[in-house]
Formats: sequence, C-alpha cells, structure tokens
Amino acid sequence: MRAAKFVQSYFDAWNHKDPEAVAGHLAADGTYLDVPDNEQISRDELIVDLQEFFADFRHRYELVGDILESRHTIAFQYRMHPLGASRTGAPEDCIHGAEFMTLRGNSASTITDYYEVPAATKRAQIASLASQRGQSPKYAKSGLTDAQLARHKMRLERLMRSERIYLRPDLTLPELAKAVGCSVNHLSQVINSGFGRSFFDYVNRYRIDRAKELLADFDDHGDSVLNIAFSVGFNSNSAFYTAFKKTVGQAPAQYRRWLLRQTH
Repeated sequence: MRAAKFVQSYFDAWNHKDPEAVAGHLAADGTYLDVPDNEQISRDELIVDLQEFFADFRHRYELVGDILESRHTIAFQYRMHPLGASRTGAPEDCIHGAEFMTLRGNSASTITDYYEVPAATKRAQIASLASQRGQSPKYAKSGLTDAQLARHKMRLERLMRSERIYLRPDLTLPELAKAVGCSVNHLSQVINSGFGRSFFDYVNRYRIDRAKELLADFDDHGDSVLNIAFSVGFNSNSAFYTAFKKTVGQAPAQYRRWLLRQTH
C-alpha cells in the first residue's frame, strides 16, 4: 500500500460525502479519535456520525503540504472549505487540521483527527441544529422521542446484564441495534446521549466489570490474564490491557496482586 494512494482515496471519500467509504479506510475493529470533541468511536459509529454530518454540511477537503510516512504510520495536514468558498478562503471560513493514522495491512487501525474550529462557523452552525428540540447537536434530527429512548435503554441494559451480549468478541453496533430492535442511528443516540459513552466505552465497561470478577477468583490461582481477556469479549490482550488500565487505573496483573494483598 502506498501512502499517497491511501490518502488520496481517503480524501476522495470525504469529498464524495460517502460515509461508508470514509469509514472503510478503518480496519473492522479500528477506532476514530476526534481530539477536539474528546470522542473515540468505532467504524460503525463513524458511519452514523458522517451520515448526520454530510446531510447538513457541504465541504471540500484538500491536502496541505506533504504526507509524512513511516513503516506503520501516516501523518498529513488538511484544509476544509465550505462549498462555494474560494480555494484561498478567508481564515474564518476554513477548518485546518491534521490526521495521524496507524496502519495495519491495507487499513488504518486508528485515525486521530486534530483540527481547529473557527468560532463563527462550524460550532454556530451545528448548535443551530440542536435548537429545534434542545437535543445534543448530533441528534437534532433523529426523530427519537424520550419515551423511545427510555425503552431502548431498558432493552439494552437487559441484553447486557441478563444475556451478557457483551461477551461476544464480534459484537458490532449494527448487531447490537438489531438485538435491541432499533436503528443503528437510534442506538448510537441511546448510548451517546443516554449513557454519555461511545459504543466501545459502553461495551468495554461491562467487559471490564466481568474481568474484575474473574481476576478476583483465586481458586487454583485463577485463570491467566490472557484467557480472561478473551473470555470477556476482547479480541487481543493489548486492547484488554488498554481498556482495563483506562477504567481501573491499573494493569490487570497489578489489580490482581492488589486484590491478593487485601485478602492477606
């Protein structure tokens, strides 16, 4: 894979306003990190977000400067113009940003997006969408009522607590939406607005809670950390380690040693 062709394909997807093509540059288990919004989302959630974004905003994206490439990473700067604006564009009309991609084969395992949002443009436009119903900007036009949101939350919590659907390592946002009985867009709203979390953070909360229970089982010295990682739904030890430390503040082995000390 050549970096220039990968980045060109990525820009083409944005300029054609094609959510699935943009998200298709991520690996199936890849993540997109929006730094200004402090939001980390899955590939499926990125598709949902971009469907909303492209429905309301029209921009042209272009590369600025050279693409920086190493063995497993790509970095580049970009500029985003509102359609109809000149290419030089007034500073207040443009959004400038930079993206860093970690590569895995022909896809990106992570895309990290840094950008500066002009005070008078994007924020004001997005905020106006929310004024219709007082909802968060992302879901101003979703059509999901408060009663529906409450029902979907109850159904979702039952699936997680009683049926432990989070133990499935291949669980995706569309599959979870099907189990809940709602659209992907509505489930994304339920998780983001109803629980204040991304899909990954919401599911991983249950996986980490279950892992903590297993780490506290000291019979025959308990199961190995790696086996616990897979048993609670993670696809890799590194993903388990990162999520566990983010949630608990300690690595899994450290947490187990801490528990052992409390019992002696």
